[in-house]
Amino acid sequence: MANRPVFVPSNSNEELVIIEDLDFEWFAGFSVAQKKKSVESLHCAFKKKHPTKNVLEISSKSDSELGIMLSAFNLQIELRNGHKASVESLYQSSKVFQEGGPYDDIRYKSSLEAKRDERLKSSGDIIAFEHKGDRWDIEPKTAFYNWLYLNVLNLNSNLKNQVLEYDAFTDIEFNPKKSFSCQANAIALYVSLRRNKILEDSDSIPNKKDFLQLVGRSKDNKGEMQDMFK
Repeated sequence: MANRPVFVPSNSNEELVIIEDLDFEWFAGFSVAQKKKSVESLHCAFKKKHPTKNVLEISSKSDSELGIMLSAFNLQIELRNGHKASVESLYQSSKVFQEGGPYDDIRYKSSLEAKRDERLKSSGDIIAFEHKGDRWDIEPKTAFYNWLYLNVLNLNSNLKNQVLEYDAFTDIEFNPKKSFSCQANAIALYVSLRRNKILEDSDSIPNKKDFLQLVGRSKDNKGEMQDMFK
């Protein structure tokens, strides 16, 4: 058995994302087939509690093409020089460490190459994030990642409207005991902002100051729960 979170957009702007931690049968192994079995098991556990809700896996292990495309490894935007950068590459390139960073060149690497860049392991502890001259504190823990993901998603018009058809989101690769930023959480936040009319289809994502004020009401960012590019 395993326990993983399901991220549910809220109908209240007081708590934007509800996190449900569910027990389910885990299928050990690194193969895609085993991962998909675990996804199905987690979704079955969620559907038992919420039979009418549509749940979407956000990762390369998703049975849905939409879920695969929304993976941070695959979701991209085009930079000024014509190069396409993924959410993952942009996120890794924004990290500031005690002994270096941000390493802007990482944004031009593939998602896998970006995540495995040796400088990310040899530059000490992360002390901040920096993007286009704006420096973000590492607290609230999920704030910068969510802001970054939402900005990229918002520039992908077709994808951002398709996610509104779903009521809950998972990421089988996400383990809250090992990390805090999660693409499924970011999408649940986006859907909540849209459903609560805080964000309209044509709106841009709020700037740093306004975004922090907006999500500051979320339990996820207050620590009570586990926690543009051209």
